[in-house]
Amino acid sequence: MAGMGEAGEAQERDPQRLLEGLDEQQRLAAQSVDGAVRIIAVAGAGKTRTITRRIAYGCASGAWDSQRVLAVTFSVKAAQEMRNRLSALNVPNSVTAATFHSAALHQLRDVWPEISDTPLPWVADNTADIVASALKRLTNDSEPDPMVVRELEAEINWCKVGLIAPDDYARVASALHRQLRGPFDAKRFAELYELYEVEKTNRGQIDFNDILLIACHVMEDYPQAARMIRHDVGWLTVDEYQDVSPLQHRLMTLWLGDNNRNVCVVGDPAQTIYSFAGASSYYLQQFANEFGPLDADIELATDYRSNPPIIRCANGVLKRAPDPKQYLRLHAVREGSARVSKTAYETDDDEAQRIASLIRRQVDRGSSPNDFAILTRINAQQPKLMKALHQQGLGTVVHSDGGWQYTSLSQRDLEHMHEEQRAKLQQVTQGAVTISTIHAAKGLEYPHVFLIGCSEGLLPYGQNNTSEAIEEERRLLYVGVTRAEDSLHLSYARRKDDSSHQTRMPSRFL
Repeated sequence: MAGMGEAGEAQERDPQRLLEGLDEQQRLAAQSVDGAVRIIAVAGAGKTRTITRRIAYGCASGAWDSQRVLAVTFSVKAAQEMRNRLSALNVPNSVTAATFHSAALHQLRDVWPEISDTPLPWVADNTADIVASALKRLTNDSEPDPMVVRELEAEINWCKVGLIAPDDYARVASALHRQLRGPFDAKRFAELYELYEVEKTNRGQIDFNDILLIACHVMEDYPQAARMIRHDVGWLTVDEYQDVSPLQHRLMTLWLGDNNRNVCVVGDPAQTIYSFAGASSYYLQQFANEFGPLDADIELATDYRSNPPIIRCANGVLKRAPDPKQYLRLHAVREGSARVSKTAYETDDDEAQRIASLIRRQVDRGSSPNDFAILTRINAQQPKLMKALHQQGLGTVVHSDGGWQYTSLSQRDLEHMHEEQRAKLQQVTQGAVTISTIHAAKGLEYPHVFLIGCSEGLLPYGQNNTSEAIEEERRLLYVGVTRAEDSLHLSYARRKDDSSHQTRMPSRFL
C-alpha cells in the first residue's frame, strides 16, 4: 500500500487519483488542505509520500495557488527528494520545496535591493576559521586546539539558533546548567562570541544562521519587504517539525504573519535527537495551543518499513521511557520473523571483526554490500570498522556527525580497478557497506542494520545523567533501531581491549 512507488503517477491530474494507494490516515492527511494541520508520523509511516500527495492534492484541486506554496525541511537531500516526488506527481515547478536556509536566502536576494544599496554579504564557507581567529585575539594562542575551536563553534551556533545574544549567554547558561570544558566560563565565552561577530563583520561575511537572523530582521523592520516575502507564502508545510529551533520557529511565524491558519507541520516526538544543537519538540507538542483550533490532527502510526520483531524492539525502547504516552506506538503490517539478535563481544576489535565477517558471509551468498549499514554512537567507533571491513575485501562509505562523508576502497577493490576507474568513486559506493553515526543516518533506511556499542557509556553516551539527556539518548537508540528493514543486530563489547580491566554493562535501554 504505502510502500508502493510513484510509477504511473506522473501524468495524473485528477485530484482523487492522487489519493490512490494511501491508507486511511494518509488519505485523511492528504485531503486536509485547509487551515492548521498537525501530522504526527512515526518512522517508516510514509511521511514524505503523504506530504507530497497533500501538496499535489492542494494544487490539483484548486484549493492552493502553486506559486504561493512553500514546503521547508532540514536537509538538502530531503528537499531534493521532495522536489523529485512532486515532479513525479506533475506538481507545477512553481511550488517551492527547500531547506529553511535556502528558502530564506532566496527571499533575501529578492528583497535586498529594496532595503540596501550594498550587496548582500557572502555566506562564509569556513566559520571554524573565523572562530579560530577570534580565539587567537582573545588568548594570544597562535595555534588553537582544533577540538576547542569545534566546540566553541558549536556553542556559537547553539546560541544563534536559540536567539541568545552574547550579553544573555551567562544568564541562560546558568539556568540550563550548561558548561564548556576547559578555561571557558560563561563570561569568557561571551567575549569570544563578541569577537567572532566582529571578525565576521570585518571579513564582510555572514554565517549560516545569520541567513535566518537577517531574514527575521528584514521581516520585522521592513514592512514592504515583509509583504513581498509573505505574498509567496500562502500555504506553508514544515517537515521534521520536532527538530525546529527557536530561530526557525520565529522565522516561520514571521512568514505566516496574520495568515497563521494555512500551515501544516509534520514530525515525531520520538525522533527528536538534536536537542544539543538547539532543536526542540516543544513546538510540535504545543502546536494546537499556538495555532488551534486545529482543522486536522492526524497520527500516522503504521510502520511500512520494518518487520515485526524490529518494530517490537523499537516499541520496547520507548515503552521504558518515564512518560511513554508522549510517543506513538508503532504498528506493523509487514510479515517476517527474523529475530533481532543481541550479542556481547569481548573487545571492540572482536566486535568489528566478527561483524565484518558476518557481512562478508552474506555478500558471498549473494547479498549486496550496500544493503548493510553499521551504526555508531560517535565518530571514534568508525576506524576499527573500516579496517575490519577492508580486511574482508569490502569497500565502505562513511557518514560522520561532522556532516561529511567519504568513500574508502578495500585493497581488493583497488587491485581490480583500472587506473581510469579510480576517480569514479561514486560508482563504488553502490557496492560499499555504510558506516554511519546514528545522527547521520536519520531519514535513511537499510535492509540490514548492525547497531554497535549498545553499552552504558556509549548508549547512553558519557556521564551526563540528567533526565533530559537520558531521554535524548533513548530516542537516539530508537532512531537507530528504526533504520532497519529486514534484520537488526544489536551488540556491545565487554571491554575496550585486552588490556582493559573495566567491564562495560549492557545499555539500560535494552
